[in-house]
Amino acid sequence: MSEFIGEMITLNIMAFALGMDAFSVGLGIGMVRIRLRQIFKIGIMIGLFHVLMPMMGMLAGRFLSDRFGDIAAFLGGGLLLLLGMQMIWSSFKDDERKLMAPVGFGLLLFSISVSLDSFSVGLSLGIYGAKTALVLICFGVCACVLTWLGLLLGRKVQGWIGTYSEALGGGILMAFGIKLLLL
Repeated sequence: MSEFIGEMITLNIMAFALGMDAFSVGLGIGMVRIRLRQIFKIGIMIGLFHVLMPMMGMLAGRFLSDRFGDIAAFLGGGLLLLLGMQMIWSSFKDDERKLMAPVGFGLLLFSISVSLDSFSVGLSLGIYGAKTALVLICFGVCACVLTWLGLLLGRKVQGWIGTYSEALGGGILMAFGIKLLLL
C-alpha cells in the first residue's frame, strides 16, 4: 500500500511539472480575453494530448526496455534530466513570438506543442515499467486543470508568473532524472 501511495505522489509531482508548461502558456493566452467556452475546450484538448503523448512514449519505452534493459533505464533518466534543463533554458529566453490563435488547427498545434515533453517523460516511465493507466490519468487531469487555471489566471494577472512556472517544472523533471540515474 505504501508503494502505491509513493508512486501516486511521484506521478502527481511529475504530472504537475509537465502541466506547468501548459499553465505558463495558458497565462499568456488567457490575457487575450478568450471566452470561457474556449477556455474549457483548450483545457480538454491539452488534457487529451497529455494522455496520448505519454501513452505513445510509454509504449516506445517498454519496447526499448525489453530490447536494451539497463542501457534503456540509464537513457530514461538522462532524458528526464535533459528535458528539465531544456524547460529551464527556454523559460529564460526572451521569445517574443506572436501567439497562435487557439482555435481549429491552431488549437491542435498548440496542444501538441505543450504536450511534446510528456512523450519523453512517458518514454522514461515506460522504460521503468510504471502503471500505464495511473500515469495517463494523472497526466491528463493535471494538464487539463493547470491549463484551465493558467487561462483563467491569465485573465486576471500580468505575464510575470509564466517564466517562473516553466522553470519550476523543469527543475522538478531534472530532480527526477537525477534520482533515476543515481538509483
